[in-house]
Amino acid sequence: MSRKEFVRLMEDNIWTLDKLADRLRLDRVEATGYPRQLMSILVRLHTGGRAKLKDIARREHVSAPNLCAAFRKLERDGLVIRSIDEDDRRNTWYCVSPSGAELATQAMNLFRAGMEKMFSGITRADEERLTAALRTLSEVLKNVELNNA
Repeated sequence: MSRKEFVRLMEDNIWTLDKLADRLRLDRVEATGYPRQLMSILVRLHTGGRAKLKDIARREHVSAPNLCAAFRKLERDGLVIRSIDEDDRRNTWYCVSPSGAELATQAMNLFRAGMEKMFSGITRADEERLTAALRTLSEVLKNVELNNA
C-alpha cells in the first residue's frame, strides 16, 4: 500500500465517520433541545472534567469570545459552573453541574443507542473485523497524537 492510498483511505473514513456522527448528533439535538455545538461542548467537558476556558476553546477550535457566549447560556441554564482561578484571576474554570452531568449522560446514551441501531444490521463477523480494526486504529492514533503533541 502506498502513502497516497493510506491518505485516501483515511480521508474516506474520516468523511464517512463524520457523516455518521452528524446523524447521531442530530438525534441528540432533537432529544435535548440544545444545538449540536453546545451539546458537544457539554459532553466533552463532562467526560474530560474541569477545564480552563482557553483550553476548551483550543480543543473545540472556537475563539474564546465565541465560547464565552456558549458558556453563558449553559451557565444560565444551570448546566455548567464557572469559577475564577484563585491563583491567576485571568483564568476561568468550567465544570458541569449535576444537571449538566445528567444531560451529558443522557446525550451520550442517545449517541450509543444510535450507534447500536446504526450498526445493528451488520453480521457478527463484520462486527468482529470492525472491532479489531478500530482497536488497531485507536492504538495507532494515540501514538500519532503523542508524537505530535
